[in-house]
Amino acid sequence: MEFRAFIEPQQGARYADQVAVAQTAEQLGFTAFFRSDHYLAMSGDGMPGPTDSWVTLGAIARETSSIRLGTLVTSATFRHPGPLAIAVAQVDDMSAGRVEFGLGSGWFEKEHQAYGIPFPPLRERFDRLSEQLAIVTGLWTTEPGATFDYAGKYYTIAGSPALPKPTQRPHPPIVIGGLGAKRTPQLAATYAAEFNIPFAPIDVAEKQYQRVAQAVAAAGRPDDSMAYSSAFVLCAGRRDRELARRAAAIGRELDELRSNSPLVGTPAEIVDNLGAWKQIGVQRVYTQLLDLTDLAHLELLASEVMPQLL
Repeated sequence: MEFRAFIEPQQGARYADQVAVAQTAEQLGFTAFFRSDHYLAMSGDGMPGPTDSWVTLGAIARETSSIRLGTLVTSATFRHPGPLAIAVAQVDDMSAGRVEFGLGSGWFEKEHQAYGIPFPPLRERFDRLSEQLAIVTGLWTTEPGATFDYAGKYYTIAGSPALPKPTQRPHPPIVIGGLGAKRTPQLAATYAAEFNIPFAPIDVAEKQYQRVAQAVAAAGRPDDSMAYSSAFVLCAGRRDRELARRAAAIGRELDELRSNSPLVGTPAEIVDNLGAWKQIGVQRVYTQLLDLTDLAHLELLASEVMPQLL
């Protein structure tokens, strides 16, 4: 299994907190640092306020050297596809080709209302996501010197020089996730190198992975061309007192966490818990660190869990 650090800075984090997690994760052997793309806290006051995901990742790209960087996931409602393609390509250049691009339809209505962002109905959001994937990948893969055109229901591109190009060719790996039964697997099979399911029960995740695998096969892709991942809340400790302290620090009950995340418990428990996820095909684990000041949390995972599952 591959382990990736994952944070939710909209809950309250300065840039310094985020870069500290990224640098620590890099030193400890985590393969990637991912962050959410949100503008409003889901709970609490969110102080000191949100940070833009791609501005932040561009800065972190210059303060790290090897760890991969990405979003889980960028909201298609927040940005027009042309400027989004430019921003991601620029961060890929700034990181010397370490970007992974998660893109989703957007779901949190309150943050759209809080910052004046239109929030269309679900079907339209999904249609816009589909068009954005086509446009962003089209811009990135257009041959230098040629132009790119696209005529969709929601977006039109005319005579674009399709610049800049990302460092990774043909483009950064794309991450798509979600529980949609039909369109989500089809989009993943068309565009994605990785399929992610966050915070879902194992039986639900297994069924969705099977749908995606079937869509990948139907698209004529090799089975191993898609990586499968999931995200889980991290609450680890060597003893019950340490576990209780970490649960309290993120405002959660330990029993509730144990019932919902395999990354909760002692290192031995976590290794056992993840065994079942490995059996259903999970190759990458996103460790959701909610207390960004607790870097020892990552150290515990790196020293006592990761070596047993790599």
